[in-house]
Order: sequence, then structure tokens, then C-alpha cells
Amino acid sequence: MDELLQSLLSAVTGTFSSADIQLVERAYNFAFKAHTNQTRLNGMPFITHSVGTAELLAQWKLPPLLVVAGLLHDVPEDTPLTISDIEKEFGKEIANIVEGETKLDHLKYQGVERYAENLRKMFLAIASDIRVIFVKFADRIHNLQTLEGIPEYKQQRIALESLEIYAPIANRLGMGAIRGELEDLSFKYVHPAEYAWVTSLVQDRLKYKEGYLETIKTIIEKDLKQGGIIPISIHGRTKHLYSLYKKLLEKDRDISKVYDIVAERIIVPTVQDCYATLGILHQRWKPLKGRIKDYIAQPKPNGYQSIHTTIFCDDGEIVEFQIRTPQMHEEAEYGIAAHWFYVDKGKKIVVMDHHLSWLKDLVKIQKNINDRTKFLEALESLKIDFFNNRIFVFTPNGDVIDLPEGATPVDFAYAIHTEIGNHCTSARVNDKMTQLNVPLQSGDVVKITTDKNRKGPSPDWLDSVKTNHARAKIKEAVKKTKFSGWLRELVHHRKSN
Repeated sequence: MDELLQSLLSAVTGTFSSADIQLVERAYNFAFKAHTNQTRLNGMPFITHSVGTAELLAQWKLPPLLVVAGLLHDVPEDTPLTISDIEKEFGKEIANIVEGETKLDHLKYQGVERYAENLRKMFLAIASDIRVIFVKFADRIHNLQTLEGIPEYKQQRIALESLEIYAPIANRLGMGAIRGELEDLSFKYVHPAEYAWVTSLVQDRLKYKEGYLETIKTIIEKDLKQGGIIPISIHGRTKHLYSLYKKLLEKDRDISKVYDIVAERIIVPTVQDCYATLGILHQRWKPLKGRIKDYIAQPKPNGYQSIHTTIFCDDGEIVEFQIRTPQMHEEAEYGIAAHWFYVDKGKKIVVMDHHLSWLKDLVKIQKNINDRTKFLEALESLKIDFFNNRIFVFTPNGDVIDLPEGATPVDFAYAIHTEIGNHCTSARVNDKMTQLNVPLQSGDVVKITTDKNRKGPSPDWLDSVKTNHARAKIKEAVKKTKFSGWLRELVHHRKSN
């Protein structure tokens, strides 16, 4: 047995059934034969990429058919064999996933003007079969891991596509670990100087912080056990470099203002234990005011759940703690992919029903409706909204703004900056003048016009805005305007007397 096959089988042994292991081996032999004498741009045999992609899917605990699709994903594109050949050998389901992934290969980053269209295509592919995106992410990450030795312009293109197209989608699907890897691997090539700067900033701090977290871990374990909680794990989490870079830009490039370079992650059995753990930590140490975030009671739009608290610990160290259950942890790391984790129970996939009722409906529609237009109409009629009633709109520079469904240009303006919202006078949507109270649609490109002489927002905007942020800022500004008017009248009255 060659080393590549041995490495792949070791990744699935102990998880897959013997029949599934045989299926993986058969797919490897099929791909190996198809890619014979083919080499990649970095000089390595082509089959190394197929195996690398499949191994990532196995590491993510995804089922055998996706590992097989990972092995076969480049066969139709780079060999004489076709989707029909794959279907004959491995069945229609695997062939369809490979075909869907192949279509995503045509999705290229071509500047801001094509960004929205690219995302629309991506969403359409996801709607057809969510599993396609898992194979694409694995393919993309392995490509990024092996960029050395290929022409610089190709490095740039692949990295930019990954950063601007794939990482935001991974984030929206709640795949924190995958998003972080896509961003960090791309960061090195897209912004090399900034990458070097951030790397040098964290090197010394990481060693100290990681050592400090090990020290307080013993204290935490003792306190939790005294409180009747047996933690499943307590470990440090290092912030991804690209996330740290974005945070540094918000904090005037001052790393001392970033408290979560390394966070202590505490995984406990139940939701009740999460809240009890928070109380125990706050009994031991003093929390920072305004730095407690309950994402269990109010999950993020992508489904992320945890309790975050930032605390003054021993020796004046400031530490962020993240408290969650095992299920929350799996979903935070792998998002929607966590619902497809493979468990060998008669070769069935164990799916968390309470989270995926919409997916079951989607599968029924796919089976019963072949026509694309009718399929989309059925989706609309069932109100299946994969993105939890969120829309994605764009600034003229191509930045993605995530808003609730029904949000207006005013919500968009306040999402950019409070002052832009307060001084907003008009909006152009897709290069057409639009009223400020008209709901936006996913994919819209929005440009806000402001007037610095405008006294503040209109109270009427409160009737149409959807975000709490915009509503709060409008109320605050209106209150200030009323107070200023009252003060002017008072001064004028006194002068008159």
C-alpha cells in the first residue's frame, strides 16, 4: 500500500465502517488512475491534492460520500473522465456533489463589480446541495496550504478569491475554524507586509499568555469542581491572525487594547453549567464592565452560541473567557457542517433534527421538482431562509454589510458609521436614486450621500428602520436636537428680557 493511501485510510479508520473504508479505497484507486502522470504547478503529483482534500473532509468528521467526493472532485475538470463515469462507478449522489463542486470552480474574484454576482452564484449552489460547499472549502484550504512554488499572480488570485468570497461564506455558515484557516492562509499572500507585522507583534506575547492560561487553569478546575461542575475541557484559544489584524485596525494598531489574543475556552456539559461557570469566575475575579456577552440567550446571526466575559485575573492580567457546551463548540468550529458529522450506525448520518427541519423540506423539494424556476418558487412559498432572514448588501468598495431582511438605506448608513446615518440625505441603490425607507435586497450595492450641515436624522425614520442600532442612534440624535433647540430658545428668551 502506498504512503498516500495509507495516510488517508488512517484518517478514516476507527470512524468509518469497513464497507465505507473499502469505498474510500476504491475511490482513491479510481482517482489515482485518472490523474496518472499529472503534476500540479508546484511539481507535486496531482493525486496529492485529491488526497489532501479528502483528508480535510475526514478531519472535519464528514461522512464517507463527501470524503469520496473530495477524492474525485478534480476528475471531470482535469481528466478525460466525465460526471457520467463517476455516476456509473459511485452512484448519482456522489456524482451530483462532484458536479456541484466543479461548477464552483468557475467562480473567480473579478473585482468589486462582479462580487455580488459571485455571491449570488455561491448561494444558488449552496441551495442546491449544502454539501457541495464542504468539498469546496476543503479543496480551497489544501490549495492555499500548497501555494509555494507556483507563479505569484496565481498565488494572489487564489488567495484573494479565498479571502473575499469563500471566507465570508464560511463565516455566514458559522464555520469559525474553517473561516479562520481560509483567512489566515490567504492573509499571508494578499497582505504580506501586514501579515509580517501582525506575526511579529504576537510572537512574544503568545508564549507568555499561553503560559499564564496554563497557570490559572488549575485554579479554575478547582473552583468548578467545588461548585459541582466537572469541565469537559479547559484550553487556550489563539486568535486567528487575520481577525487580530482587523481588530488592531479598530484599536489604533495598539495591541495592548486587544484582550482576546489568547482566550480561555471552558467547555462544560450543560447550558445550566455555562451560567454557573460564569458566576464562579466572577466570584473569583472581577469582570470588566460592559464586557459580558450572552450569545446563548441571543445567538449571533450565524448561530454562534457561547458566553463571553473579560476578567481582571491574578497579577493584573486581563483574560477573555468563552464558556460553551460540547454541541455549541462543534457548531462554533464547523457550523452547519456539524449537523452532518458521521457516526457509524448502520452507515447513517446522524443529523440534529431540531436545527435542520428547513433542510428536510429542501431535500423534499429537490426530489420532487427538477425545474429550476419551480424549485426557486417552491423555496419562496415555503419561506425557507437559509440565512436566518438576513440580507447581504455591498458598499461601493465591495465591503459586505449584513442586515436583517427589510432593512433600509438608513439601516445601511448607520451600519457604516453613526455620523453617516445622522447626516444621510439620499441613497443610490444599484446606481439608481432610491427613497430612504425602501427595503434593500441581497446583492444591492448602496451608496449614501451625506450633508454635514444636516442637523440630524428625521424622527420619521423610526417608522421604517429595522436594526436596533439605527433605532437607538436616531433616538439619541433626535433627543440631542430637541435639547439643543430648547437651549437656544431659553438663551434667546433670556436675552429678550
